[in-house]
Amino acid sequence: MKKIHYNLISGMVFLFLLLPQFSPAQNKIEPRDIEEKMQWFSDAKLGIFIHTGIYAVKGIGESWSFHNKHISHADYMKQLSGFTLKNYNPAFWADLIKESGARYAVITTKHHDGVAMYDTKLNNRSIVKATPAKRDMIQPFYDELRKRNIKCGAYFSLIDWSDNNYPGFLKDSSRYKIENDYVRWNNFRGFFQGQIKEIAQNLKPDLWWFDGDWEHNAEEWESQKVRNIILASNPKAIINGRLQGWGDYDTPEQNFPVSRPKYNWWELCMTTNESWGYQQDDTIWKTPYEVITIFVDAVSNGGNLLLDMGPKADGTIPEEQILVLKELGAWNKKNGEAIFNTVGGIPQGHFYGPTTLSKDSTCLYLFLHGKTSGTIMLKGLVNKIEGITVLGTNAKLNFKVVGKISWSSVPGLVYIDVPEYVNDKYVTVLKLKLDKPIRLYRGHGGFY
Repeated sequence: MKKIHYNLISGMVFLFLLLPQFSPAQNKIEPRDIEEKMQWFSDAKLGIFIHTGIYAVKGIGESWSFHNKHISHADYMKQLSGFTLKNYNPAFWADLIKESGARYAVITTKHHDGVAMYDTKLNNRSIVKATPAKRDMIQPFYDELRKRNIKCGAYFSLIDWSDNNYPGFLKDSSRYKIENDYVRWNNFRGFFQGQIKEIAQNLKPDLWWFDGDWEHNAEEWESQKVRNIILASNPKAIINGRLQGWGDYDTPEQNFPVSRPKYNWWELCMTTNESWGYQQDDTIWKTPYEVITIFVDAVSNGGNLLLDMGPKADGTIPEEQILVLKELGAWNKKNGEAIFNTVGGIPQGHFYGPTTLSKDSTCLYLFLHGKTSGTIMLKGLVNKIEGITVLGTNAKLNFKVVGKISWSSVPGLVYIDVPEYVNDKYVTVLKLKLDKPIRLYRGHGGFY
């Protein structure tokens, strides 16, 4: 996308946003290549994040629980014996994700604890070899996603706190310092890169979601080599920004942007309660309304939402998460025109709420949180409005322009009447059909 430029006299708005490039990797490959490769991600808007692992057995923090000494590493690893997947149904998972409206899903192939959720050949620390499940979770899940035309993403932790060749926890070098035993470090690099090669060649993810890159720099990780391993198996694969400068898009975590992030592509990853993995004691669930308003806010600012769910050790999904995904899906089915295949909306100040634009910028979508009714206002719209409708209904709304002076190029204020009966139970969406690509006045008022 390219940056919106405003002519203060004519108020012309160009559709695309030219925002600063996110990652050094984008400066090391052809811009046209990355634009084409990222198009599906830009259009997707919604992904589902799945944190599945042995930490669900006791319902404790994934990996961090032993790092933070809430539990010993030995006791943490005892959870291997309780990971059964006896009720795992990848088709049900994929159906639920499809129903939510998501266009991609990202699942943990290995977290910081080093337990592979697929059949790795490089050690015995996998759910196939070391748990009662005795099965690969990832391949059957990907098969079901692809049947439904949903893109497949692989979360992979670069760090592996259970591997004896890894230096230690959070740069503490408790085992050794890299500069003192480079051979050992090189052995670890060969191991983790070998696992990446396994996943890349056998599963061919459309998206890679790395984590843990903060532990070492790009040279130590050999980030460029990692990128090349991935692209050798799937040249169209995209990579998140946690590869020390060799990713394609940014991934803010849990924190919501107040203004539009200055990246070409970005994704807000967020939990449905306060935990990534399943924790039975975490009952602070986000409501469907909260999730939908956060989703709308991300999309209006030109980003995606990667919404997390944490399955139980038997493979079932908590009912609260099922409810959120189903309600989100119902809302998307009604209002998806304003979400999918759109671009981020107009600058703040024109309308006090989220907005999006159709790709040709002839349709402006306004999002009204809660059960907003009465009169709302839109400022600085130069265009003529051909009509205003409420998505998901046949309702046509009345509007009027106030304060337009014939001898001034400054547009008037648009007041729109929103009757109570058109309200969506979560977020109501108004569609403004414009006479031509959108034009906005960005001046300071006064005589022109």
